[in-house]
Amino acid sequence: QVQLVESGGGSVQSGGSLRLSCAPSGYSISFSMHCMAWFRQAPGKERETVASIAIDGSTSYADSVKGRFTITKGNPRDTLHLQMNSLKPEDTAMYYCAAQWVPPAEVRSCHGRSSFEYSGQGTQVTVSL
Repeated sequence: QVQLVESGGGSVQSGGSLRLSCAPSGYSISFSMHCMAWFRQAPGKERETVASIAIDGSTSYADSVKGRFTITKGNPRDTLHLQMNSLKPEDTAMYYCAAQWVPPAEVRSCHGRSSFEYSGQGTQVTVSL
């Protein structure tokens, strides 16, 4: 069974930065062959996909994080990162790494997704004033 393991969460003050990482555990999948994404869930709020990266390297961001968050993959191979800068209290949530295989002919369908085939247990991000 594929497992994704997130790390790097924590508590920071408003304006601070965090870098989240994700790696497969157990049965591995190739991140280079999957649509990868980060989504977040805060208590009482809907799940929000904040960033995605397709197999062609294209990226997409939610308006709420555009210009502040950066999604990358690789280095080392089969890792996924989310660099979060200028954090705000409203960024407080559990952050999840997610993966979805999409047909190569539909590579851009990676973006705008709200559901994924695989996801991890999450890492908590708390931003205080």
